Amino acid sequence: MSTANPLAAHYTRFRVAERLLLTGHSHQAWPDVAFEAQQQAWLDAAQWVDEKWDLAAAKADHVREHWRRLLGDPGGEIALGQNTHELVIRLLSALDLGRRPRLVTSDGEFHTIARQLARLREAGLDVQVLSARPVETLAERLGEAVDQRTACVLVSSVLFETAEIVPGLGHLAGRCARRGAGLLVDAYHHLNAVPFHVGRLGLEGAFVVGGGYKYCQLGEGNAFLRLPTDCRLRPVLTGWYAEFGERERSGPRQEVPYGAGAAAFAGATYDPTAHYRAAAVFDFHVAQRLTPEKLRLISHRQVGLLQRRIEDLDLDPAVVAVEPVPDYRRAGFLALRCPEAAALAGALGRRGVHCDARGTLLRLGPAPYLSDGQLTEAVAHLEEAVRALI
Repeated sequence: MSTANPLAAHYTRFRVAERLLLTGHSHQAWPDVAFEAQQQAWLDAAQWVDEKWDLAAAKADHVREHWRRLLGDPGGEIALGQNTHELVIRLLSALDLGRRPRLVTSDGEFHTIARQLARLREAGLDVQVLSARPVETLAERLGEAVDQRTACVLVSSVLFETAEIVPGLGHLAGRCARRGAGLLVDAYHHLNAVPFHVGRLGLEGAFVVGGGYKYCQLGEGNAFLRLPTDCRLRPVLTGWYAEFGERERSGPRQEVPYGAGAAAFAGATYDPTAHYRAAAVFDFHVAQRLTPEKLRLISHRQVGLLQRRIEDLDLDPAVVAVEPVPDYRRAGFLALRCPEAAALAGALGRRGVHCDARGTLLRLGPAPYLSDGQLTEAVAHLEEAVRALI
């Protein structure tokens, strides 16, 4: 094994210096502080029992502040959830689908959105699905599909299969606003891989959903939904936590009350351990100066190294080829087009290289704790695995 990256010393429990974890696009290793934080959650529960919720609420607020930091949105309304699906379905349940029964999306969305919309379409809802490619025109085409019957457009800022950054979302947001439609941007593959700024992207009026399972190293249970500041929606799928805080009653008193802003999207009793872990990891990133800008530089260099090493192998492009994406529009991983992607991922796993496949795409995701030597070693295993498949 090659010389370890100095940052690997903070990830000893995941043994990142001993393993070839090209899973940075899916499940990054957790720093050791996450283990300590998880223990603290248990100790606080043991000491404070039901009074632990004040401590848990403080952790949740701390996590919200870090999401605001990553979104470039200091005053943002942030709802937290265990996963993006529960937040997306709350948002869908809040839309006036009786008056505006159309949802617009692309065929490049992650399963969270794709599966749920497919089922709603099966149930009779008008769901228009556009081709995600060419990505250069996706936002424009989505905007053209928005009409007076459209309740919401749902699109990723980075496509999960290929790591392509979707341009023009600000123009799409403007189109949605002019038509009175909502816009939900899935930023899961964007945050902590590429800098994201709500204002600079023109997304002040958009909903943004994401989570910490991938590039943020937070693990399970850490998802968020960013709401526009003027949001007054009342989700039909609602938990009793949504009554906490300032209550708004815009109609007769017999209406179910909701908290203001993001509080209206709250759920119910949850496992606060995830927020202990997230708060500790986010603070670790700040202490290590792992800003989105620095992480982008690291990721861009690592993905570029993988690409060059693989292209130098001069493999048969009918067997394996780097998915053509301009460098400035490639986010946090390298996608390889391969008819036998699943078999190749399995062969790499048997050689100790952890990665994954989506259809005919093999995804290789570096991470900031890996060394250049580890990436080069992984490419050598890739060559062996490909030669064995031919």
